[in-house]
Amino acid sequence: MTSPIRQITVIPGDGIGQEVVDATLQILEAASAPISWSKCRAGEALFKEGVSTGVPNDTLESIKQTKIVLKGPLTTPVGYGERSANVFLRKAFGLFANIRPVKQYPNIPSIFRDIPIDLVVIRENIEDLYAGIEYYHQPGIAQSIKLISEYGCDHINAFAYEYAKLTHRKTLHCATKANILKTTEGMMKKSFERLAVEYPSIDSKHIIIDNCAHQLVVNPAQFDMIVTTNMNGDIISDLTSGLVGGLGIAPSANIGRDVAMFEAVHGAAPDIAGKNKANPTAMILSAVMMCRYLGLDDHADTIENALAVTFESGKMTGDLNPSNPCSTLEFTDEVINNLGKKSNAFKPSIFKPIAMPEVIPPKLNKGMCKGVDIIIISDQTYSEIQTHLNTIAKTHDFLKVRLSNRGKEIIGNDKQQIIPQWFCRFELDHGECGDQKITNLVNDVSQTFHWVQVEKLCSFN
Repeated sequence: MTSPIRQITVIPGDGIGQEVVDATLQILEAASAPISWSKCRAGEALFKEGVSTGVPNDTLESIKQTKIVLKGPLTTPVGYGERSANVFLRKAFGLFANIRPVKQYPNIPSIFRDIPIDLVVIRENIEDLYAGIEYYHQPGIAQSIKLISEYGCDHINAFAYEYAKLTHRKTLHCATKANILKTTEGMMKKSFERLAVEYPSIDSKHIIIDNCAHQLVVNPAQFDMIVTTNMNGDIISDLTSGLVGGLGIAPSANIGRDVAMFEAVHGAAPDIAGKNKANPTAMILSAVMMCRYLGLDDHADTIENALAVTFESGKMTGDLNPSNPCSTLEFTDEVINNLGKKSNAFKPSIFKPIAMPEVIPPKLNKGMCKGVDIIIISDQTYSEIQTHLNTIAKTHDFLKVRLSNRGKEIIGNDKQQIIPQWFCRFELDHGECGDQKITNLVNDVSQTFHWVQVEKLCSFN
């Protein structure tokens, strides 16, 4: 039975993007993949044209129609736009799960070449520090908010368990910094452990992220799958690609409920753009993931086997074989010539469309306010600030104020290394702190100090 033609949105992107995407489309066409595409624009040129997101409306409309994107690297130029076009696309279409397969291919040079590495990193793709909530309190003092939700944690952890089940992965590690960030990263750990009971066939393990990085270098073969938060995942997914030859062979998928985007994770490499030197492997393998997502497993196997045979023959671009490099076009032609051939030493990847786990958004819970944090900017000494604030606290029936500076609690020492930003914690010993009480407190604090932020301290049932 002939598969129906599937329309996809193609974004060549910037720098070498046009070259590696064109190479990939040639291979898809040569493999008779039932795919047609509409090329759309995004990236650096759009920022310079005044499109603040880097993604024009016609590209967004195309994605809404096709729901499948094959994307080259995008550049965010300094001084144009506000955010990365990559991040904008992930957020705009709710692409909450990033999938980074890490696999040894024949003959690829690496210090881990003789180790059977075949693992997958699942990265939460929307929350964490990448929510981009950051601002200055004053010149030289900035704050960024690490936003982690139980809903987001459950979403990515359930996705990871489903992925492990469908692709026959036996072990799933959750990597966090819950030993230090007990509330945010701790939420990820608790979610992972709570969901583990629903997947008894999967060996679930928690690991501290820095130990995870260490173990990936010391003994990478012990890992089957890793799920982690956004920034942790950004770092270790690049680390893992270095184990098997680098970003030039690192594909990825960004998965949401309605839209999926497949992209090479390397940069635009403007220094070699247009020179016929770019390695299209990461882009080709991203297209392989796309084919599997679309149910085109035979086409995916054909292309991935052709890549493996090409590597076995020693044909590689200069980033992998600088002594005898192929050009982008030569490498592409070699892959096309090897379509239909199989490698005896290589097994194609397994990837299945994930049945999206149902995660119920949390209901509003205002909790009970037991106090307030007020951030002030002041060049007074600890003793002076403490004296003033204790007087104010007593007036409003709060306990003695706790002061911290750069995250360190200051205990009666005016000689510690400090900056003029102070976190001032006012807590009640009983009862609830209403909005009017907070307003009155802030008004009194403002008579002496310049405050920049107020946060309620709430407890929840």
